[in-house]
Amino acid sequence: MEILEKLPTPGPKLRPWQYGAAFTFGVFFGAVLYKSEVIRWERIHAMFRFEELHMYIIIGMAIAVGIPSMWLIKRFEARTVTGDEVPIKDPPFQRGVIYGGLIFGIGWAITAACPGPIYAQIGSGAFPAVATLVGAVGGMFIYAALRPRLPH
Repeated sequence: MEILEKLPTPGPKLRPWQYGAAFTFGVFFGAVLYKSEVIRWERIHAMFRFEELHMYIIIGMAIAVGIPSMWLIKRFEARTVTGDEVPIKDPPFQRGVIYGGLIFGIGWAITAACPGPIYAQIGSGAFPAVATLVGAVGGMFIYAALRPRLPH
Protein backbone atom coordinates (compact mmCIF):
# COMPACT_ATOMS: atom_id res chain seq x y z
CA MET A 1 0.00 0.00 0.00
CA GLU A 2 3.00 2.27 0.40
CA ILE A 3 3.23 2.49 -3.40
CA LEU A 4 -0.36 3.67 -3.71
CA GLU A 5 0.20 6.41 -1.14
CA LYS A 6 2.92 7.90 -3.35
CA LEU A 7 0.69 8.19 -6.41
CA PRO A 8 -0.13 11.75 -7.48
CA THR A 9 -3.56 13.08 -6.66
CA PRO A 10 -5.97 13.31 -9.58
CA GLY A 11 -6.16 16.59 -11.45
CA PRO A 12 -9.26 18.66 -12.07
CA LYS A 13 -12.52 16.85 -12.75
CA LEU A 14 -13.67 16.62 -16.34
CA ARG A 15 -17.09 17.72 -17.47
CA PRO A 16 -19.52 14.90 -18.43
CA TRP A 17 -19.22 15.65 -22.14
CA GLN A 18 -15.42 15.32 -21.87
CA TYR A 19 -15.77 11.80 -20.47
CA GLY A 20 -18.11 11.00 -23.36
CA ALA A 21 -15.68 12.45 -25.87
CA ALA A 22 -12.79 10.47 -24.39
CA PHE A 23 -14.86 7.27 -24.43
CA THR A 24 -15.93 7.88 -28.05
CA PHE A 25 -12.34 8.56 -29.09
CA GLY A 26 -11.21 5.37 -27.31
CA VAL A 27 -13.82 3.26 -29.08
CA PHE A 28 -12.87 4.84 -32.42
CA PHE A 29 -9.16 4.22 -31.76
CA GLY A 30 -9.89 0.60 -30.82
CA ALA A 31 -11.86 0.15 -34.05
CA VAL A 32 -8.94 1.58 -36.05
CA LEU A 33 -6.54 -0.83 -34.33
CA TYR A 34 -8.89 -3.73 -35.06
CA LYS A 35 -9.55 -2.83 -38.71
CA SER A 36 -5.86 -2.17 -39.41
CA GLU A 37 -5.10 -5.62 -37.97
CA VAL A 38 -2.37 -4.34 -35.66
CA ILE A 39 -3.88 -6.41 -32.85
CA ARG A 40 -3.54 -9.70 -34.73
CA TRP A 41 -0.89 -12.03 -33.37
CA GLU A 42 -0.01 -13.19 -36.91
CA ARG A 43 0.72 -9.62 -38.09
CA ILE A 44 2.98 -8.88 -35.11
CA HIS A 45 4.97 -12.08 -35.53
CA ALA A 46 5.28 -11.56 -39.29
CA MET A 47 6.74 -8.12 -38.51
CA PHE A 48 9.28 -9.52 -36.05
CA ARG A 49 10.26 -12.21 -38.60
CA PHE A 50 10.59 -9.52 -41.32
CA GLU A 51 8.08 -11.37 -43.51
CA GLU A 52 5.79 -8.45 -44.36
CA LEU A 53 5.78 -4.67 -44.30
CA HIS A 54 2.22 -4.14 -42.98
CA MET A 55 3.22 -3.19 -39.41
CA TYR A 56 6.24 -1.15 -40.52
CA ILE A 57 4.01 0.94 -42.80
CA ILE A 58 1.56 1.57 -39.94
CA ILE A 59 4.38 2.49 -37.55
CA GLY A 60 5.81 4.78 -40.24
CA MET A 61 2.42 6.47 -40.66
CA ALA A 62 2.24 6.98 -36.89
CA ILE A 63 5.65 8.68 -36.99
CA ALA A 64 4.58 10.78 -39.98
CA VAL A 65 1.55 12.00 -38.00
CA GLY A 66 3.38 12.28 -34.68
CA ILE A 67 6.26 14.52 -35.78
CA PRO A 68 4.13 17.36 -37.18
CA SER A 69 1.67 16.94 -34.30
CA MET A 70 4.44 17.47 -31.75
CA TRP A 71 5.66 20.48 -33.71
CA LEU A 72 2.13 21.96 -33.70
CA ILE A 73 1.71 21.34 -29.96
CA LYS A 74 5.02 23.13 -29.27
CA ARG A 75 4.44 25.91 -31.81
CA PHE A 76 0.95 26.85 -30.61
CA GLU A 77 1.49 25.94 -26.94
CA ALA A 78 -1.49 23.60 -26.97
CA ARG A 79 -3.34 22.89 -23.73
CA THR A 80 -5.17 19.84 -22.41
CA VAL A 81 -8.97 19.68 -22.23
CA THR A 82 -8.71 20.89 -18.63
CA GLY A 83 -6.60 23.90 -19.67
CA ASP A 84 -3.28 22.59 -18.35
CA GLU A 85 -0.06 23.19 -20.27
CA VAL A 86 1.27 20.21 -22.26
CA PRO A 87 4.80 19.82 -20.94
CA ILE A 88 7.21 18.66 -23.63
CA LYS A 89 10.85 18.42 -22.68
CA ASP A 90 13.77 16.34 -23.86
CA PRO A 91 14.55 13.80 -21.14
CA PRO A 92 18.18 12.98 -20.38
CA PHE A 93 19.51 9.64 -21.63
CA GLN A 94 19.29 6.77 -19.13
CA ARG A 95 20.66 3.25 -19.59
CA GLY A 96 17.39 1.91 -18.16
CA VAL A 97 15.64 2.97 -21.38
CA ILE A 98 17.69 0.37 -23.27
CA TYR A 99 16.82 -2.38 -20.79
CA GLY A 100 13.18 -1.32 -20.64
CA GLY A 101 13.00 -1.23 -24.44
CA LEU A 102 14.40 -4.74 -24.67
CA ILE A 103 11.92 -6.06 -22.09
CA PHE A 104 9.09 -4.22 -23.86
CA GLY A 105 10.12 -5.61 -27.26
CA ILE A 106 10.37 -9.17 -25.97
CA GLY A 107 6.97 -8.85 -24.32
CA TRP A 108 5.51 -7.38 -27.50
CA ALA A 109 6.91 -10.25 -29.58
CA ILE A 110 5.56 -12.89 -27.18
CA THR A 111 2.10 -11.41 -26.52
CA ALA A 112 1.55 -9.46 -29.76
CA ALA A 113 0.45 -6.49 -27.71
CA CYS A 114 1.75 -3.16 -26.57
CA PRO A 115 -0.34 -1.20 -24.04
CA GLY A 116 -2.98 0.31 -26.36
CA PRO A 117 -3.91 -2.79 -28.34
CA ILE A 118 -4.36 -4.90 -25.19
CA TYR A 119 -7.78 -3.31 -24.69
CA ALA A 120 -8.66 -3.64 -28.37
CA GLN A 121 -7.71 -7.33 -28.25
CA ILE A 122 -9.93 -7.91 -25.22
CA GLY A 123 -12.73 -5.91 -26.87
CA SER A 124 -12.46 -8.01 -30.02
CA GLY A 125 -12.84 -11.23 -28.04
CA ALA A 126 -9.19 -12.26 -27.77
CA PHE A 127 -9.57 -13.04 -24.07
CA PRO A 128 -6.04 -14.45 -23.58
CA ALA A 129 -5.07 -10.75 -23.76
CA VAL A 130 -6.43 -10.47 -20.20
CA ALA A 131 -3.27 -12.30 -19.11
CA THR A 132 -1.22 -9.69 -20.98
CA LEU A 133 -3.12 -6.91 -19.20
CA VAL A 134 -2.52 -8.54 -15.81
CA GLY A 135 1.19 -8.87 -16.66
CA ALA A 136 1.42 -5.24 -17.79
CA VAL A 137 -0.25 -3.93 -14.65
CA GLY A 138 1.90 -6.24 -12.52
CA GLY A 139 5.02 -4.98 -14.28
CA MET A 140 4.05 -1.38 -13.51
CA PHE A 141 3.69 -2.20 -9.81
CA ILE A 142 7.03 -4.04 -9.79
CA TYR A 143 8.71 -1.06 -11.46
CA ALA A 144 7.09 1.33 -8.96
CA ALA A 145 8.39 -0.80 -6.09
CA LEU A 146 11.92 -1.02 -7.54
CA ARG A 147 12.21 2.54 -8.85
CA PRO A 148 13.68 4.05 -5.66
CA ARG A 149 16.53 1.50 -5.84
CA LEU A 150 17.25 1.93 -9.57
CA PRO A 151 20.05 4.23 -10.75
CA HIS A 152 18.81 7.52 -12.20
